[in-house]
Amino acid sequence: MTAPGVLALDIGGTKLAAGLVDATGRVRSFLVAPTPDGPGPALDVLFALGRKAVADAGADWPEVAAVGIGCGGPLDADRGVLLSPPHLPGWVDVPVTALAAAAFGRPVALDNDGTAAAEAEHRFGAGVGTSQMVYLTLSTGVGGGAVLDGQVYRGATGNGAELGHVVVDWRGRACRGCGGRGCLEAYVSGTSIAERARELLDDRSSLSALDSLTAAEVAAHASAGDALASRVWRETIDALGTGLTSIVNMLEPELVVLGGGVTRSGDALIVPARDAVRAAAMTPGGRSVRVERAALGDRVGVVGAAAVAMRRFFREGMS
Repeated sequence: MTAPGVLALDIGGTKLAAGLVDATGRVRSFLVAPTPDGPGPALDVLFALGRKAVADAGADWPEVAAVGIGCGGPLDADRGVLLSPPHLPGWVDVPVTALAAAAFGRPVALDNDGTAAAEAEHRFGAGVGTSQMVYLTLSTGVGGGAVLDGQVYRGATGNGAELGHVVVDWRGRACRGCGGRGCLEAYVSGTSIAERARELLDDRSSLSALDSLTAAEVAAHASAGDALASRVWRETIDALGTGLTSIVNMLEPELVVLGGGVTRSGDALIVPARDAVRAAAMTPGGRSVRVERAALGDRVGVVGAAAVAMRRFFREGMS
C-alpha cells in the first residue's frame, strides 16, 4: 500500500463483517459470517475474520496501521465500550476496543455504525463533495448518520442522529429497537416489513406459498401485483416518506443516501420515497434535496469502520 491501511470490523445483529480497506476507500478483502450469541463467541469469530481478511488481501501486518469497528449503539466511543446495543442481547459494557487492541496489537477506534456509514458515503461514496448529507440504512433495524457543514455529526455523547427512531406515528407500532412507539424502524426495517406481512397473511396472497417471508419477497410480490404485499409496501413507503420529510425539514440536507438490504428493491423504494419528500417537505429544501441509493453497497459497514479509524488516527500523523 502507498498509504496506511485499516482492518475494518462491522458488528451486526445477524452478521459480522471484516475487510482490509486502504486510504482511498478501496476494499482489498471482504468476509462475512453469522453473529453467534454472546459477546465472547462473537468476538472470537470477528477477530478470526479480521486475521483472515488481512491474509486474503495479501497484506503484511506492518501495512495495517489501525483497526476500526462499527456497531449499533448505545456505545461510548471515547472509552471504546459497547453499553447495551438492543440488537445484541447480553452485550453489556463490553470493552471492545481494548479486546481488539489486545488481539491485533494496533490502535482501535469505535463508532456507531450509522455514523460510520454516513462518513463512508460522504468520504468515498454517493456523498462526495456535499456539505450537508443524511444517511439512512434500512436493514434488520434502521440506523442513520448525518454530515453537517462537512463534519460528521456525533451528538453530545457520540450517539446522535438515531434517525431510525424519528417518530412517524406516536400511537403506532411498538419499536423493538428502542421500546417506544411509532418509530420509523417499526415500519421500514426489513424485520418490520416481513412481520407486518405475516400479520396480514391469508390464502389469497401469493406470499402464503412461501416457506419464509422476507422484505425482499414482499417488494417482489408487490411489484407483481399481489394485493396484500402491495398494501404492506405502500405503508412502508408512506412511513419512509413521512420520516424523511421530517428529517429534511429539520436538517435541510443536499442529499439523502439510503442504504441497507431493503434498498435492493431499487426504484420501487427510491423513486416513491423521493417523490414523497419533494411533495411534502418545506421549500426550498424539499424541492432541491436529492434522494439516492448508497454507492458502497454491502461493504458500507467495513468502509465506514475504516473511515472512523482514518479520522481518529490518520490525521494524527499516521498518514
